[in-house]
Amino acid sequence: MKRDNYLLFVILFISNIIFSQNQITDQAMYNKAKSIHNSVITIDTHVDINTNNFTSSKNYTQNLINQVNIPKMKKGGLDVAWFIVYTGQDSLNKVGYENAYKNAISKFEAIHRLVEDYAPTQIELALTSQDVKRIYASGKKAAMIGVENAYPIGLDLNNIEAFYNLGARYISLSHQGHSQFSDSNTGEKDNIWLYDNGLSQLGKEAVIEMNRLGIMIDVSHPSKGAFIEMIKLSKAPIIASHSSARALCNHSRNLDDEQLLLLKENGGVVQTVAYGGYLNIAKNETYVKAKKDIFSSLAKENSFVILDWKDKKKLSIDDLDIYNKGFDDLKLKAKPLLIEAEKTHPPVNVSDFVDHIDYMVKLIGIDHVGISSDFDGGGGIEGWNDASETFNVTYELVKRGYSKKQIAKLWGLNLLRVLDKVQKVAKNN
Repeated sequence: MKRDNYLLFVILFISNIIFSQNQITDQAMYNKAKSIHNSVITIDTHVDINTNNFTSSKNYTQNLINQVNIPKMKKGGLDVAWFIVYTGQDSLNKVGYENAYKNAISKFEAIHRLVEDYAPTQIELALTSQDVKRIYASGKKAAMIGVENAYPIGLDLNNIEAFYNLGARYISLSHQGHSQFSDSNTGEKDNIWLYDNGLSQLGKEAVIEMNRLGIMIDVSHPSKGAFIEMIKLSKAPIIASHSSARALCNHSRNLDDEQLLLLKENGGVVQTVAYGGYLNIAKNETYVKAKKDIFSSLAKENSFVILDWKDKKKLSIDDLDIYNKGFDDLKLKAKPLLIEAEKTHPPVNVSDFVDHIDYMVKLIGIDHVGISSDFDGGGGIEGWNDASETFNVTYELVKRGYSKKQIAKLWGLNLLRVLDKVQKVAKNN
């Protein structure tokens, strides 16, 4: 009996030592990650915006319920956010182009109001890598502008320069649906294309114009055929502003190995996206169903009708604001129920996200991979669900053995290198 007690004591003693050592190791790794995170420039290349959050009474100086604002950027150590001028695809006609142009201009104006009127001492618009570094050194946050879908440009390529003058530094030629410039990845679903799975003549001219001006070409939404045409046409490196690895998640929004290798050869960068459906489809669908059931039940109890994006597009600005407030209230009520649901239906998380980074780094090298969230455009995963949790990505990278130099490249230096090269090509044109 005494011998058994002695053995138990030895086992407990050794277990306590191992537990203590693990605690020390974990704390040291956490401290290392914090040090790295605070000393590198962190850039998120895709953050969607709602113009209702850019008013004198409601703006990003406040900790709004949306996923990215200045307080959340400060808390999570996110230094640079690319705010997106997004317009959904509609009819390819004069009326459609005019309405889309008005929508795009309203978003450009919203971003300028933030940096010029509401928070000039907290955030500044960056147009070059030098701007980013200067703003970062000053202690302020940096805003940059990307255009998701060239549809608002219409048929007048002069509008590309107009958008450039408003601050656009990358443009995607299509989105969900074929544009006047390019076929979309959505053509894979029904194999129906406007330009034989490629670019229109106008799209080819747009590539040349973006090269001339120094605008990065974003290939995240165009079709694979269009991607290949853009690679061949462009004199400058390209970017995928928010895409992941198709080998790990077979979605048409992701890049397959052939595309990734072409992107490496081109000198570009793929910005891994924290969007559950592009990281792990099966895992995401199981969680999304559980989440949908919760929201449906709460909506019924609260006499609230949940609208899809097509129905929301039909709302007036005032009605959309009312709807968003109601949905925000629903989110708050759903929060404790979602926490419970996650125990049996775990959502896609930061580990799944970094799996894609690992895969692409091994395939095409550390110099061609970056990071994006697609926040408030559907992005957000367990552990990185808004800008306040940005550090968790760095922590996961450190746990996997990435060095400070490698993490700095992933978080922003790769993207800035491409921007520099694109602007150099334009200068030498």
